[in-house]
Amino acid sequence: MTVRPQPLIVGAGPAGVRAAGALVAAGLRPLVVDEAPACGGQIYRQRLVDDGRSTRSLYGSEAPKAERLHRDFAAFEGRIDYWPQALVWSLGDGEAHVALAGRNRKVAYDGLILATGASDRVLPVPGWTLPGVFTLGGAQIALKSQGCAIGSRVVFAGAGPLLYLVAWQYMKAGVNVAAVLDATPLMAKRHLLRGLALEPAIILRGMRFAAELRLRGVAIHYAVEDFAIVGETRVTGVRWRQGGHERSLVCDSVGYGLALRSETQLADLAGCRFTFNERDRAMLPERDISGRSSVVGVYLAGDGAGIAGADAAELAGERAALALLEDRGLPYPPVRALDLERKLTRISRFRDVLEAAFPYPAHWAKRVADDTLICRCEEVTAGTLRQSVRDFAVDEINRLKAVSRIGMGRCQGRFCGASAAEILAAETGRGIDAVGRLRAQPPVKPLPMTLADEKQEAAQ
Repeated sequence: MTVRPQPLIVGAGPAGVRAAGALVAAGLRPLVVDEAPACGGQIYRQRLVDDGRSTRSLYGSEAPKAERLHRDFAAFEGRIDYWPQALVWSLGDGEAHVALAGRNRKVAYDGLILATGASDRVLPVPGWTLPGVFTLGGAQIALKSQGCAIGSRVVFAGAGPLLYLVAWQYMKAGVNVAAVLDATPLMAKRHLLRGLALEPAIILRGMRFAAELRLRGVAIHYAVEDFAIVGETRVTGVRWRQGGHERSLVCDSVGYGLALRSETQLADLAGCRFTFNERDRAMLPERDISGRSSVVGVYLAGDGAGIAGADAAELAGERAALALLEDRGLPYPPVRALDLERKLTRISRFRDVLEAAFPYPAHWAKRVADDTLICRCEEVTAGTLRQSVRDFAVDEINRLKAVSRIGMGRCQGRFCGASAAEILAAETGRGIDAVGRLRAQPPVKPLPMTLADEKQEAAQ
């Protein structure tokens, strides 16, 4: 009797954990591969060492969810294979390459659930490469996993709900938050009233964050334009325009980000078909409400297939696992599947509300100064991109990569690709949906030069 390879789950955040739980409950033994040293993902990231902080101080009102997720995953011990601090750097045709402890392991899988999560979306501004500048997610990681702040007087700038959450977390940790600079106009926040009928607890919690920041003396500025970070050897302040007036603040660090972007490289390597998603302003792998992609046996869950938050990730992870069970001809609970789909649809409507309240400042791309560095790996500036567009009549992102080297560095365009696409769209007058997406290629993230294949190593 031929034994089928085990299912592979990439990511041990909320989506990956719930997917694993559904497969374990059905009697399967999945392999869970995750880059972090412990489960939880970004939102429920665990401390590197026990520093005495309570889960309440780490996760606030989300502490019960974090504790439950961590506890449930720990209960899978002996019923799953779990590889933390491991990177799936390539995959396809039922086989994945995993970098683990300096070795490359080839893993055959039957059923692939990609729960790869998201990372910060950043549009470069003057001074963004100075020491003391962190993405919002990076600032949050420092606080959660290491118990340290990025500075002693911090400005948080950008757009999206994460902006207020991280600022509030820093304030609660005792850090001097100098200001919150929101790129979106105050009037856009009126859309949050529509969200009260869908997710009242989330809306009220967000309102509490903003209110508590103000009560602690933190200035909140809206409709920020021409944002720039000031300093020579490190951050010394920020400046911006608001209502036609120049403003500035002294600070020693900045947390900056314009919402999130999905990590889709593995879905691309798996052969998934992509379409443009207006809400996320990005090309995303296609999936149906169950999590099935355009490739048989490949399932997508969580923010890696579209930004929707931790609650949606848990639901989508479980639903994708149920789809895998159904496609294998195994028993699964159809009533539960329908309930998950109903909840995911509701959250999707709520996500529409949040996008209206925190719109991406697309017009910033036209005003990025020519000398602003876009790709740090290859030292490509905004001016170089614009000149490449003019010299070579470029109107597609992969062609722009070929003539400018944007996205050819260590990050493979994960951080500069979205910004380059925005500048390309602004320069050509085309919509962001028309300029395409950078095609993924292995390795999806940097690998050590010493990485050796297990079979080769054994033969030496």
